[in-house]
Amino acid sequence: MMDTLYEWFWWDRIWLPVNLTWADLEDQDGRVYAKASQLYVTVPYALAFLIIRYLFERWIATPVAGAAGIKQKVYLESEDNAILTLYYTTQSRNPAQADIVGLSKKCSLSIRQVERWFRRRRSRDRPGVLKKFREASWRFVFYLFAFIGGIVALHDKEWFYDTREVWTGFPKQSMLESQYWYYILEMSFYGSLLFSVTFDVKRKDFKEQIVHHLATLVLLSFSWCVNYIRIGTLVMLVHDASDVLLESAKLFNYAKWEKTCKVLFVLFAAVFMVTRLIIFPFWLIHCTWVYPVHHYPAFFGYYFFNVMLVVLLGLHMFWAYLILCMIQKFMFGTLTRDERSDNEEEEESSLGEDEDEEPHKLTNGSVVDEEDKSVCLGCLSPPENVCRSKTVY
Repeated sequence: MMDTLYEWFWWDRIWLPVNLTWADLEDQDGRVYAKASQLYVTVPYALAFLIIRYLFERWIATPVAGAAGIKQKVYLESEDNAILTLYYTTQSRNPAQADIVGLSKKCSLSIRQVERWFRRRRSRDRPGVLKKFREASWRFVFYLFAFIGGIVALHDKEWFYDTREVWTGFPKQSMLESQYWYYILEMSFYGSLLFSVTFDVKRKDFKEQIVHHLATLVLLSFSWCVNYIRIGTLVMLVHDASDVLLESAKLFNYAKWEKTCKVLFVLFAAVFMVTRLIIFPFWLIHCTWVYPVHHYPAFFGYYFFNVMLVVLLGLHMFWAYLILCMIQKFMFGTLTRDERSDNEEEEESSLGEDEDEEPHKLTNGSVVDEEDKSVCLGCLSPPENVCRSKTVY
């Protein structure tokens, strides 16, 4: 049974054009071809990336963050309460008012105390700026080196300037050492991102990010096996170009270098639109959709590869929409947060307040809670430093 499935999965007609077999991609006549078995090395390399990332964030990113004035914010701890903890972990982080009333009765606490407990717990679990800075630092360093490495590996190749050359001599195109390491390191990095999704900062586009990483790994694996390596290197280079600017903009935003952050964000938006919405569809997808049929009849792998590229294009369009929304708010001075960030109902100003329980005070015959009083006064005053953080990632 397993042998039958194995033979069907690696059937020549699925992966390769007509009149071509796997025997045509065996090393011969001085040519070296990529082999599926070589992809196994990306798993230990991905784990190695996680170790390197841990050391980098601890010994490099954290001191750099400290030099930039970024410190870990300490929030008030919520009191131990088994009932509230169970509800928080199994039901909801933001209970409805009716549930708060019920929980207050079960715990013999006031409604204010229950609300305060959930607010403190949410603020404690929210990723801090230091965590975001370390994560962005790691990605920035990798994307920077990957982009520079891609330029070095491709600048003297004819298919870098003329995409028709991607298919010249296909499939008998010998793999270069620079292509091998470019592929293996990129795939290992994206594999490490999948391994780390459980403890990385989660945003609204979390599911889209997972789809993007999976689609990228499937595309790279498929192109590796069928020797679509030339077009694969171009796809990787196009993606790395804008990612460098995005991560650098995040770093300067966390460090509160507002002007530098704004300039980098505008550059990122421009590069993203050009590379992901112009070069990617009209050069690279055109290259994989039009030119191959001039050399061989269309086959399953041809359609599969192009469908996966279109999936990536759909994700690019989704992110382009979010970027345009941010640019619109940026131009009109109303952008205060990343469009991808999850909503938080509490404001930062409330997190630093002294929330110790105090008896209600009587003022002019009415009962006013000190916390309510501070909130009401805050609503009457103008917002402090509106432009302090217009682009928060």
